[in-house]
This record gives sequence, structure tokens and C-alpha cells, in this order.
Amino acid sequence: MKVDWRRSFITTDANPYYDSFVKWQFYRLKERGKIKFGKRHTIYSPKDGQPCMDHDRYSGEGVGPQEYTLIKMKVLTPYPPKLKKFEGKSVYLIAATLRPETMYGQTNCWVAPSIPYIAYENTKGEIFISTRRSARNASFQGILPKEGEVKELAVLTGQDIMGIPLKTPMTSYDKIYTLPMLTIKENKGTGVVTSVPSDAPDDYAALRDLQNKKDFRAKYGLKDEMVLPFAPIPIIDVPDYGDLSAIQACDEFKVKSQNDKDQLAEAKAKVYLKGFYEGVLKVGKYSGQKVQDVKKVVQNDMIASNEALVYFEPEKMVMSRSGDECVVALCDQWFLDYGEEKWKKITQQALENINTHSNETRANFKVTLDWLHHHACSRSYGLGTKLPWDPQYLIESLSDSTIYMSYYTVCHLLQGGVFDGSGPSPIKIKPEQMTPEVWDYIFYPKKPFPKTKIPKASLNKLRNEFNYWYGVDVRVSGKDLVQNHLTYYLYNHCAMWPDEPSRWPKEIRTNGHLLLNNEKMSKSTGNFLTLCQALEKFSADGMRLALADSGDLAIEDANFVEDMADAGILRLYNFLEWTQEMLECKDKLRTGPRDSFQDRVFESQMNALIRETDKNYSLMLYKEALKTGFFEFQAARDRYREWSSQGVHRDLILQFIERQVLLLAPICPHLGEHIWKLLGKESLLMRASWPVPGEVDEVLLRSSQFLMNTARDLRLRLIALKEASKKPQKGKKGPPVPTKPPTHAIVYIAKSYPPWQDAVLKCLKKMHEENNNSFPENKVIVGELKTVDVVKKFMKKVMPFVQHIKEKVTADGIRGMDRTSEFDEKKTLESGLDYLVSSLDLEGVEIKYSEDATEKIQEQCAPGKPFSSFVAKPSVSVHMVNPQPHSGHFSLTVDVLDGDSVVSIARRIVKYDRGIKDPARVDILHFDDPVLGPRQLPKFDDPKFGKVVISPESTFSIDLEKNEITVSQNGSKLNVGDTLAYIVR
Repeated sequence: MKVDWRRSFITTDANPYYDSFVKWQFYRLKERGKIKFGKRHTIYSPKDGQPCMDHDRYSGEGVGPQEYTLIKMKVLTPYPPKLKKFEGKSVYLIAATLRPETMYGQTNCWVAPSIPYIAYENTKGEIFISTRRSARNASFQGILPKEGEVKELAVLTGQDIMGIPLKTPMTSYDKIYTLPMLTIKENKGTGVVTSVPSDAPDDYAALRDLQNKKDFRAKYGLKDEMVLPFAPIPIIDVPDYGDLSAIQACDEFKVKSQNDKDQLAEAKAKVYLKGFYEGVLKVGKYSGQKVQDVKKVVQNDMIASNEALVYFEPEKMVMSRSGDECVVALCDQWFLDYGEEKWKKITQQALENINTHSNETRANFKVTLDWLHHHACSRSYGLGTKLPWDPQYLIESLSDSTIYMSYYTVCHLLQGGVFDGSGPSPIKIKPEQMTPEVWDYIFYPKKPFPKTKIPKASLNKLRNEFNYWYGVDVRVSGKDLVQNHLTYYLYNHCAMWPDEPSRWPKEIRTNGHLLLNNEKMSKSTGNFLTLCQALEKFSADGMRLALADSGDLAIEDANFVEDMADAGILRLYNFLEWTQEMLECKDKLRTGPRDSFQDRVFESQMNALIRETDKNYSLMLYKEALKTGFFEFQAARDRYREWSSQGVHRDLILQFIERQVLLLAPICPHLGEHIWKLLGKESLLMRASWPVPGEVDEVLLRSSQFLMNTARDLRLRLIALKEASKKPQKGKKGPPVPTKPPTHAIVYIAKSYPPWQDAVLKCLKKMHEENNNSFPENKVIVGELKTVDVVKKFMKKVMPFVQHIKEKVTADGIRGMDRTSEFDEKKTLESGLDYLVSSLDLEGVEIKYSEDATEKIQEQCAPGKPFSSFVAKPSVSVHMVNPQPHSGHFSLTVDVLDGDSVVSIARRIVKYDRGIKDPARVDILHFDDPVLGPRQLPKFDDPKFGKVVISPESTFSIDLEKNEITVSQNGSKLNVGDTLAYIVR
């Protein structure tokens, strides 16, 4: 990947070089028909008197105009008292709907009883009734006589117009009535809602409530004839739901009333989109056609017959930076025609070749490309470049920031180190010399040298810089910019370099916002942390570590957790402390060949993790890079230390430290530089090369995983055994009888599967190959296995075994059906015997082949699946005393097993006395007189007085009947009594 510091150059609106670059871009876009002029609906701030583009908004970035069909519902005479003054004029309740094609099914009109409505006159002299907010929006769309001015002719509430008769377009009822709905919102639509209970669950539930509840009707002064005669009208056939989809959905989700909001939301989600995309209209002149195909033509018909008009309002509330609630206005504007089919198609093709690092990001791009149509690219105020052919307008900021990365490739030669371009140009080019033809020569390889006084060598230098650096390897930005800036970025690259796909973006990586302790950062709630505070609290490397660990997902928000930051700093501190200890004692570490099982596994694990970490960094997955390059790298070191009974190898430990520092350097460079110096490196860490991994022995790594899995299974079985011993035995009253804890384990391994399982594996592998490397259905597998003689009597066990093998194949691939192990399991476990013994807190572990076990054990044992059993070997307790003065080592009781050595007893002592780090430093002594010796006072100046050191080659024997311990000493056996001594050297 090409990276250059010059890409961080900042350009400003006052930079004359960048100004000429933007003008060139817009000249070419207009020349290619991408920029057009006309009236269009746009988000507008009445207070500012200007369109309110995304970057001009305090809230509502990305929100666009939502188109509605405004249904004119004529009020029939006689008018109610509040409307008497309008007699002789046409009065309409206007309802905003997204589904004009459903107007065939109107049964009533909803209004909110308590919210305020106003009456005002439109451009045709008709009286409209809606909310103030709706009227304000309409006044900017040519619906009212004067832009931005609403003359209120009457103010009324929903109750004032309750129960009035209306004549509405397309319904089969001659007249319908206004009825109450309590959930209507004043801040959305017109406050007047058409009711289509056949296809809208909310409408059906509300109408049913009114028809079933007489008191409810009486509360609002409604007569029965206004409500009871009106039944849902079947208008749309919806697959699986028939022609009364709302009724069936309400029954399905058990909607009892209009107050069941959750069930109604589910019902609406179920039928609304299904009705639009799959429904077929069954009434009117477009009967038999799909609903989605007739929506626009029905709207056009209603507009043509003066029964409706088009109306827009913001999809959600938008507030300008001046604190004004924005509306949708019909404005004269220059706009980028992102809806042009040819342009959209080439941009969609570009998206197919872009690595978005996330399916969610790609899906968001596709959705945006589907709905994006026009984008206003001009405004009349603020900072920016003037539109070159219409200087009364400025270029809107999101429109001129789409291909500025190409400017970065040459800006260092034009403006030098001065951000605003006011300094001398390194190649002595003046801003006014950068004409569109000059920019053409720089950015297009086939363009001829322009008419200019700029030396050709200078322009060639600019052209070479661009050719080397462009296109953009990766663009990183916020997830919220997919719906505007990043999509415009794709469109404009395709427009400016339509015949050069190599100039198009290659990767786009989006990121979410940053949470603090699982909550949104907010000064008002106190959940806030400035960068300075964070650095002071966690340090630079601690912050970088916590941020890298906060999340990689492109859509979900990253979460900075302070407790995790504290834990991360502790990990870094522990790594530093351990490194210093290792460097201080490195001469005491093991040297020579590093070919033990543990050495080879550790080296191979490091190599594998270096490869994974390099891949994660390349994909900008910093959480994953931290996981593989630090957490798992440290875990590999810890396992190596646990497994290495002979001690760790010096060269491997030093190699680990060096590699760890390099892997962590992109995230924690300061700690890395410090440790780099401790390693005696002369140059800086930042100048060091990335570690080159050696060979990765996959089989060896799988054998080490087998060792870990076996240790885990043994631990779980041992815990279960100990828990079972605490429970009362069935049929026996009273507390459980304590049993002696296990002292030894026997691990049985199988060279091959039992015959019936081996036959199943053969058959499965054959079927898998014949079925295009996939398993057939279970009934086919069962049918095939029933024909295998050796399998027939095990049919009850067959399918659980088959399922187990399927899971292995899912996890391990085709290896999951291997009939023998790819490595020597016995040798692997024996190489980790000391680890198994110490981690299980047992006296010993024995590895045996299953063929030496009972038939029952052989049935439960298979390659890669050992079977273990535990035994408690008999022992005799001995009292161990420490005669050393002021040693801090105390007397204790230790069990002695038959065949014990001095080393095994020393290890047992170390289990009880954690102050002793090395069992090899413990001497075991017996008394000259095993009876009287322990009763004599010790000599503090001679702890060994009256005692004899037992040779390390000696072995202990026990007599359970006599409860005696003997030790072989110089070819003879000696009774040592019930007390021994130990001295720590």
C-alpha cells in the first residue's frame, strides 16, 4: 500500500490553488451533463433564507425530503360552526399519505381531538385545514399564495371538526366522517389521516374500537351512522393474507385494541411492505396490476383531476446551526443528477470492485445508490468556491469534497508547506496559471500540453506525482457518511475518470462512533472524557491500546471502557517487568539445541501469530491485530513457560521479546522504543523491519492443541469426580462418606477407531466425495449404514457419532474424517507429562494404549479423543520438620506412596510451602534414631546433627498393615519411622 505524509495536507476555502482545482472539477462535471439547473425540493432554513445542506445542520444530517401525496377531502355542507364563515367556498381537510393507491379503501378520516389545526387559503382560493407545521412547509412549495407566509383564517381543534361529512377521492362510499385517533402526531404529516382499515392494522384496530364501544363514540359526540355502517373495503390481494390483510394480521398477532402498540407494530411490519411489493390491485382502472407499479400513475391521475397534490416535508426533524427548524422548499438550484441511470450504473459497477471490509457497509452503499436522486451543489452564502459559470452561487461543501484526494498528490509542489497557498510555489507556478486545461494535462494522460507559460518539465512533474499516487488505496471515514459524502465520492470519481477504473477507489473502510463505558459520550450526563484527560489518566500507549481494543466492526460503535484501559496498562507494565527480569537472568536460561517438543511448538506458534497479525493490520482490524499480536502472543509465551519442565530456552525468550515489541509497535510505540533500548538495539524501533515468520508446522500445532484439550478434559473430569464425592450416595442417609482424592490418572489413547466407527467413517468419506464434498441427508446416510454388517448392531449409537463427525468436518475440514491421528498421540502426551501432572495437581499421569484396557474403555476411546480414569493410590503419612532456624518453613504432614523418590516428595512439600520455588533445592533427611531422634532438641548451629541426607537415587516403600515407611539406602532398607526432616538449600 502506498502511504505518504503529503496526504495529510489541509486545504482551505481561501487557498487559490485548491480554488482553481474545484472550478476545474465543476467545469468538467457540467460539461459531461452531471450538473443541471432547475426547481427542486430541498431542505431549507427559513431563518437563514438558504438551503440547509448536511454540513449546515445542527441535527438531521443525511435527512432528505419525503414525498407525500396530499389528498383533498372536501367538507360537505352544512359546515360546522367554526367553518360557517367559509360558506360558499370549497373547504378541504388535507391528508398526507405515502400510499395514494390505497385511497380506494377509505372508510373514514382520522383527526386528533385535542391538537390545534388552522384554516388557510391556497393559491387556487380553496380553504385547506391542517396543522401549523404542515402549513408552514406547504408555504415554501408553491401551495400557498406567498412564500413563507401562512395567513391563518381560523384556529380550531380536532373536536371542532369531529363527525363532519367528507367527500373523498376514489372510495366507494358517497361520504365518510372524521373520527378520533389519539395517536396522531402534530410533528408529522398534516395531522389529518386517511383511514384504510382493509390494509392498515392501525386503522382497523381504531375503527373496531369505535364500532364496539358506544361510550367511546358518545365521548366525542359521534352518532352511530357516522361509524357503524362502514366496513373495510377489499382493494388489494396480498399473498398469504388475502384481500383484507390488516384484519388477518391483527388476528395473527392477537391485537385486541388500538392500545396494543407492540402487536400493531409487528402486524404493520408484516403486511405493509408485503402489500406494496407483492400485492395486486383488485379495484379501479388499474385492477390486476401490481401495487408498486401503479402507485405513481394513481398519484398522477389524482393530481390531474385536482383531487390531490404533491407535498414534501423532512423525513425527520432537521435543525440548522442557527437554531431554526427546517422545512422543505421548492428552490431554483444547481444540482448533481445522481439519479441519471448511466451514471448510477457505472457507480454500482465501481462498488462491486471495492473492498468495503463489511457486508453492512456494502448494503448501506447499495441502499443509498437506490434512493439517491438529486443533490443540490450550490448555495448563496458561507465559505467556498464560487460556481465558475454562475458566481452568485457558492459550491456546497459536500459537493467540492469528493475528489480532493487527487489534489493532495500535487499540492506539496504547488503550495509548498503553507496550507493556504500564500507561500512561494516550489516549482514557481502561480494560482492563476492553473487553468482547467492545465489540470486536464495533469490528471488525464491523453490530454495534449496546454497553452501556458508553465514549463513542460514542471507540469510533467505534477503529472508524474499524480500517476504514481492515484487512485486511492483506502478511504477511512464514519459510517454516517455512507449516505452522502462517501457515495458522492464514488459517483464523482466515476464521472471524472470514466475510462480509467484504476483511478477509482479500491477500498472504503467505515467506522462507528465511540462510546465511553457502554454509553454515548455526553457533557450533560457527565459521561465525557477529553483527549488530554485520557492521556493524563492512561498514558499515550495505554490510550492507544484501549482504543485498538474498543472494536473493529464497521457499523457498530466502538466502546472505550475505562476498566479495560486499566487492565491493558497493567498488562503492558507486567510485560515490561517480565522483560527486565528475563534480561537480568538471561545467562541462567537454558542454552544449546532448541529442539524439544515445547521449543518447537513455541517457535511455530510465534510464526503463525506473526502471519495472522500482519494480515489483521493489513485489513485495518486493529482489535484483531491486538488479539493475535499481543494477547495470544503473550498466551503462547505463558504456555511455553508452563510446559517447559527443563526451563525456557534463552534464544527463544529473547526472540519472543524482540518480536513482541515489533508486533505491538504500531499500537504502543513508546513502550516499544523503551524495550528496544533494553535489548541493546542501536537504531530506533521505528526503523526496524517487520518480523519475518519462519515455517509453521501445522501438524505440530495441532498436536499441542491436542495436549491442551486433553489437559482441559482431565481437569473437568477431575472436578466432576470431586463434586460427586461430596454428594450423598443413593439409598444411604446422612452426610456423604469422604473418599480419598485421586492421586494418579491413567490416560488411554487409541491407535484407531473401534471397528464399527471405522466402518462409519469409511462410508461417510465415500458419500461426502460422491456428494460434491458435502454430506447427503441423514435418511440417506442411515439407509447406507444399515447395509454395513459391522455397524448393524450399533445403530442406536450411529447417528450421534455421525453428528459428531459432521461437527468435526465443519471445524477441521476433511481432516475431521481421518481414521487415524496425524501425529503420535502417546509421544505428544508424554512430552507434556510434567505439565499434565502439575496442572492437575496429581502425583502422576500414566499414558497407555486403549488396547490394554477393558472393552468398555476401548468403546469410548478414539483417535483425538482419549479416555481417562483416576485412582487414589495408598499412602502412609509422615511428619516433615524443618530444623533450620529462622527459615520461615514450618512442619507439615506429607503422604508417602510406594515407590516415591526424594524428588517426588520434595515436589509434594513445595505444593504446601509456596515459599519454596525450586524442588531441586530441597534435601530430605532421616533421623539416626527414628524413634528418639525427633524427640531431641535440634542444634541451631548444625541443623543436620543427628540426621542423614537421603540420596536422590533412593526410593521409598510403605507397609500399609504396619503403617511403616522404609527407604533404600546404600543397598539396604531402613525403617525411617513416622518423622523426616527437610532442609531448603
